[in-house]
Amino acid sequence: MNTNKAALLWDESFLWGLMAYKALKHNNLPFNLIRSQDIKAGVLKKYALLFVPGGWASNKLKALGNEGIAAIKEFVNKGGNYLGFCGGAGVATLDGIGLLNIKRKPTKERVPSFSGRIHLNIAGHPIWNRPAKDMETRRHGDTENSIAHSPIHPSTHLPVFHAWWPSQFLITDKNIKILATYGNALPDSFSSDLNVGDIKTNGDWHKLEKLYQINLDPKRLINEPAVVEGTFGKGKVILSLIHFDTPGDENGARVLKNLWKYLAEQESGVRSQKSEVRSKGFRTSELAGDIENAVDDLINLGIRNFLWYWRNPMLLQWRRGVRGLEYCTLYVMIKAIVEILGNQKSEVRSQKPELDRIKDLLIPFTEKAKQLLILERIAMQSGHVTYEKCNNPEIQRIRTELFSSSKSHGGVFKKLIDEIDTILYTLIKK
Repeated sequence: MNTNKAALLWDESFLWGLMAYKALKHNNLPFNLIRSQDIKAGVLKKYALLFVPGGWASNKLKALGNEGIAAIKEFVNKGGNYLGFCGGAGVATLDGIGLLNIKRKPTKERVPSFSGRIHLNIAGHPIWNRPAKDMETRRHGDTENSIAHSPIHPSTHLPVFHAWWPSQFLITDKNIKILATYGNALPDSFSSDLNVGDIKTNGDWHKLEKLYQINLDPKRLINEPAVVEGTFGKGKVILSLIHFDTPGDENGARVLKNLWKYLAEQESGVRSQKSEVRSKGFRTSELAGDIENAVDDLINLGIRNFLWYWRNPMLLQWRRGVRGLEYCTLYVMIKAIVEILGNQKSEVRSQKPELDRIKDLLIPFTEKAKQLLILERIAMQSGHVTYEKCNNPEIQRIRTELFSSSKSHGGVFKKLIDEIDTILYTLIKK
C-alpha cells in the first residue's frame, strides 16, 4: 500500500528534476514520481502535496495542457498543497496557472544570471525551524550559516542558501506572506561568469553592466522576495526561488524536511536507500559505454578550453557565450542512466532500443557541439558574444540547428534530451 503523501512532477525538469529526486532520496523523504499524464488521469487525489521542481515553466505548462492545469487548480482549491522551486514556482504565478496573485519581473528588470550562495532574511515560519539539539552554528569563512526557530535579523547571523539563475517576483498582494528575502551574496557566487567577490574587490558593476547589457550587481537582489506563501482555495502554496535541493547543502536539507512536515505531514524515514554508485568490477555494455564516452569527451573539451568547470557534482560554471546549462544537463542525465544500468545489469539488454535511439542522436550532436564550442571560443577573443548573439554566421547556423533560437530547450538538443529523459524516468521507476 502506498503511504507517500507527496508527488514530484517529473516532466520538463531534466537536470532540476534529477537534482530534486536525489535530494529527496538522500534525505529519506517519501514521494512518488508522476508525469503530466498522471495528473490528467486524476492521480493527485491520492496526495497531499504536489512538488514541481525547476525547469522552464513554459515547457511545463505545455506538457500539462489545459486538462493538467485544471486538475492542479482543482487539487489545490480542495485542500491539496503546492510546492514550486524556481521554474516550478513560475508555473504557479499569474504568468502560469495563477495559484497565487504574483507576477514575474520582466527580464530587463531582473538580475537574470545570478548563481550560488546568498544570505536570506527569514521570517518566523515552521519551514525555518531547526531541531534544538542541532542549534550550533556552523562557520563558513567569515560568515555564519545557521537556522534558528525564530527570525534572525543581525546580518552576521543570516542563513545561507543557494540560488541558481532565479527569476524574480513582482508582488503587490498584501495577502502573500514573504517568508524570506535576499540578503548579500557570498564572495564565491557568480553573476553571469563574473565572480562576485573578485568584482567587489577589483571591479565596477556599473561598467560591467554596460558591457554585458544586463543587470549584474547582486545588490539589486537585496530585500527582493525569495520565498513566499499564499493560499488558493483551501490549499497552501509555497513558491521558492531558492534551491533547497542543492547537492551538499545542509541548510537546504533541513528546510526540505520541514517543508515535507508542513505541507505533506510527513517526516523523513529511516529506510536505507540503494546506492547510486556503480557496482565495482561491473562493465556496462559497449552501447552504454559509447554514450558515456561521448559526453565525457564533450565536457572535457570545454574544460580544456577554459569554457567551464564544475561547481558541484551537478552544475557547471561556464563562460558567457556558450550554452553551459544544456551541456551540463546532458552530461548529468547520461551519467545517471549509466550508473543505474551499472547496478541493474539486466536493464542494459531490455533498454537497448532506447539506448540505440539516444546514441543515434547523441554522437552527431556532440561532434557538432564540439565544433561549435571551438568556434565560440575563438569568437570570444574578437567580439561581443552571448549564447544567443554572435556575428559569425557559421556559429549562428550551428546554434540554431542544435538548440533553436529559443532561450528554452529546442532544436536537436530537445529531441535528444526528451529521449534521455524518457529512459531515465523508466529506469528510476523500476
